[in-house]
Amino acid sequence: MKSPEHDLEAGGGGDVTKSRNHWRGIVLAVDASLRFKSDMSFEKEIELGSHDQATATADAALSQSEEPIQASYPDEFGIKLDELVSISRDGGLSVLKRFDGVIGLSPLLHTDLDKGICGSPEDILRRTKKFGSNTYPLKKQGNFWMFLGEASRGFTLIVLVFAAMASLLLKIKTKTINHGWYEEAGIIVAVILVIFVTAISNYNQSLQFEKLNDEKRKMLIEVTRNGRRVEVPIYDIVVGDIIPLKSGDQVPADGVLVSGYSLQIGEYETMGTNRTVHKDTDTDPILLSGSKVEDGIGTMLVTSVGMNTQWRMPMASIPLYTGKETPLQVYLNRVVTVFGLVSISVALVVSLIVSFLYFMGRNKDVSPMFDAGKTTLDEKIDMVIKFIILGVTIVVAAVPEGLPLAVTLNIAHMSRKLGGEIALVQKLSACEAMGSATTVVCHKTGILTLNQMEVVDVCAGGLGTQNLDTMAELSPLLISLITEGIALNTNGSVYHPEGWPEPEVFGSATERAILKFGVKLGMNFDEVKSRSTIFRISPFNSSRKRRGVAVQLHDSQARVHWKGAAKTILASCQSYMDKDKIASMDQEKIFHFEKTIDDMAKKGLRCAALAYRTYPEEDILRDEAFPYIHESNLVLSAIIGIKDSCRPGIRQAIQECRNAGVKVCMVTGDDLLTAKAIATECGILTDEPADTAILAKDFASMSEAQREKIAENIVVMGRSSPDVNLLLLEALSKKGQVVAATGKGIRDAPSLRQADISLAMGIGGTSIVKECSDIIVLDDSFASILTVIQWGRSLYTNVQRFVQFRLTVSASALIICVVVAIHSHEIPLNVAQLLWINLLVCTFGAWALASEPPIDNLMRRPPIRKGEPFITKLMRAKFILQVAYQVTALLCINFLESILKLENKSLDDANKVKNTVIFNCFVFCQVFNEIECRTPYQGNIYRGILKNHLFLGTIAITVILQVIVIECFGIFFSTVRLNRKQWLISIGIGLFSQVANRFPFQAFPYLRN
Repeated sequence: MKSPEHDLEAGGGGDVTKSRNHWRGIVLAVDASLRFKSDMSFEKEIELGSHDQATATADAALSQSEEPIQASYPDEFGIKLDELVSISRDGGLSVLKRFDGVIGLSPLLHTDLDKGICGSPEDILRRTKKFGSNTYPLKKQGNFWMFLGEASRGFTLIVLVFAAMASLLLKIKTKTINHGWYEEAGIIVAVILVIFVTAISNYNQSLQFEKLNDEKRKMLIEVTRNGRRVEVPIYDIVVGDIIPLKSGDQVPADGVLVSGYSLQIGEYETMGTNRTVHKDTDTDPILLSGSKVEDGIGTMLVTSVGMNTQWRMPMASIPLYTGKETPLQVYLNRVVTVFGLVSISVALVVSLIVSFLYFMGRNKDVSPMFDAGKTTLDEKIDMVIKFIILGVTIVVAAVPEGLPLAVTLNIAHMSRKLGGEIALVQKLSACEAMGSATTVVCHKTGILTLNQMEVVDVCAGGLGTQNLDTMAELSPLLISLITEGIALNTNGSVYHPEGWPEPEVFGSATERAILKFGVKLGMNFDEVKSRSTIFRISPFNSSRKRRGVAVQLHDSQARVHWKGAAKTILASCQSYMDKDKIASMDQEKIFHFEKTIDDMAKKGLRCAALAYRTYPEEDILRDEAFPYIHESNLVLSAIIGIKDSCRPGIRQAIQECRNAGVKVCMVTGDDLLTAKAIATECGILTDEPADTAILAKDFASMSEAQREKIAENIVVMGRSSPDVNLLLLEALSKKGQVVAATGKGIRDAPSLRQADISLAMGIGGTSIVKECSDIIVLDDSFASILTVIQWGRSLYTNVQRFVQFRLTVSASALIICVVVAIHSHEIPLNVAQLLWINLLVCTFGAWALASEPPIDNLMRRPPIRKGEPFITKLMRAKFILQVAYQVTALLCINFLESILKLENKSLDDANKVKNTVIFNCFVFCQVFNEIECRTPYQGNIYRGILKNHLFLGTIAITVILQVIVIECFGIFFSTVRLNRKQWLISIGIGLFSQVANRFPFQAFPYLRN
């Protein structure tokens, strides 16, 4: 049996030219329209959510344009849908044997086990119509009416509506409805408006999170179609597809194992039990959708997709937004509860005092005044209702119900800004934690480097050179051994498109570099593979750092090929190829090769070695002679140095992290010399005495106390493994560090769970890692991690802004209402006005402050440590000063009527004008305070304001609506029109609130942040 082609590590795909990308984009556009028309004809039975129901990919279509295939499409497949589905059910193995196993099943599905299906749009459409698509009906999200119902269940709003309705009914009963029903109507209208705006806001946030969830569900799966490796969305997989599997992958559909080596499958979700099973082609070849590949490699043939699979659940099982509260939301809910209890207590006391004064006949300001013998029962009930409304008004004024909304709005805004091309947020709490990160433990390959590898240095046959063109000087025998080891001992593949001079190379970055090196040596990939039969494979893993293969050659010899970390392979070698003969490895040669490896490593090269061992025919007649692949007495054929260039701008990004108080620790499987060279080039390892570079085995051998002592100084860890990474994260956590850690492979999952913030790589990460991570970094770039940190800090700062703003409004309104209520037994701000203020503040204010982008100095301040108070000393000082100013200014207007010069007006008209001015001043105080809160720390509050169009638009809408309310809807809000002078007074008092905040807080050391 010939060896299948698999991927060794995460990531794949060959190099393509700009011309091919251009045509691929054109084909994609044409295919999209064709797929839309075809899908509409048969996908009508179930709703499949918002996913793209594509049935072909641009890569597959491109393969048709490159190499036209004269394919014939039979009207029917040789097997029915129910027969295919039964393979994945109990007793499926007997069903499979009835079709003569996978060898007999593949012709019935018109599938070539080596090249896959044809993959043309017509072929994909035909298979989808016959066997279904790999999609699942999604659970419906709540519609707008559900959110409307939730918004209308607020206790205070219900009490207000009932009180207003009772007052209206009482006026109808006493025939006094004509004397004024507008106040009650205004309350009801304001309540309805608040309910609708809240519902619209929550519904829009739900839609935004749903769109982000759709992005999270999109997974690219590598399949073999028409002899080429192509990546297709998981929803485009069809019955008959050939899918390569490797460690960390998630099985995307039900299928049958074509070939596998050391394949361990975790069937946790699928079987409901915590078990790992070994899969092979004879005793247990059935693979179930949703299973996890824990170790080994293999190839599967898809037999059932979508709702026909055993699991019958969406395969994109990345956790979705569930509405679970973040820690910051929990904290703010406690703040709301405290304010609620205080306001209810104050409201109850004020209502009882006012009621007592009224029924004692001492409330002379109330009309009609209570008279024990003359006041009717209806008048008493009417006054009691008014006192209830007064108490509820105080509650409405004081309870800052919109605080948790600010967190949601900010997270939605952050997720939307990052979700395009930088990162996908999976757990909302990670957004908050990222702003407090003090250490980033990240892998080297693909994050700090480009993951675009190339062989640039070679030592083989006594020749050491950095010019690969001189490799032709090697003996033909050595070249043959090297190319044979490269072609046979790989998970990658080489594809020669017809009419293209250069072959396409597929596989991980390391595999592609080695395969391209083989191609330069004249390797014919298909020819080399056809001359041998693989009968055992030892897959690569991070602990052993090597990969081996045992093959039977057609000349009746057996040969073992190994490749891996250079020093690891060198330790297993007793001989080496000296030109065209085998020479014994003495101590001097070992020293020479070790020095060669060290010289390559000091230049930042990843060093790998190729070795082999040949066995005569009599040693391979029995399979038991090879229970495992021999690792000793090898012959060293070549040492190669692979360069992986650092990402452009990485040094600046690392320096920005340092300026922000965030330490970067690089962990890598490379030799310590290579790791130190790369870390120095990136700016991670500096001349600072505290910076420590260490080997993973040395760190693991320390005691727990020693690890904790040194952990904070480690910036480079060479020859690292997931187990040692976990020890490092545990030590950092015990030292109080907030750690963000990256992960790619399945063995990184424990480390990601240990980290405070887990970051999966969107390109190089496996599906299992993405599933258990908090944030997916889409482009694998460290600069994107830095951007996420910056936005996390911005989220925290934006919420602080809104909390300071909202608490100022609540405290000011509460004090003003209580003072005036006790003095005059009436409230200058009625229920409708306070509801209007809450609407402007909670919704528009939250929108405006949530839209603030990260400010420049965010990354020049240290991170917020665990346990630091959310409300800082400076915030409290600014809050007290602003509340004092607003309360003083508005109480002066209320009690000093000479300010407005209303002596010529009647008492009733003067009160209306005075209360209207107080209402207007209060709103404009909040407008200018909102601008002030753009900078939680003292600075230029207008910096960048013209670039924030959403903020300016929100402020403009607030002002325009306030003018309309005063000038046009005064009858519902109990206001009157104001003249120019009164408008200027309102705006002036609001504007002067910013002058109050120019107090030199930073002059006091106690208030410095």
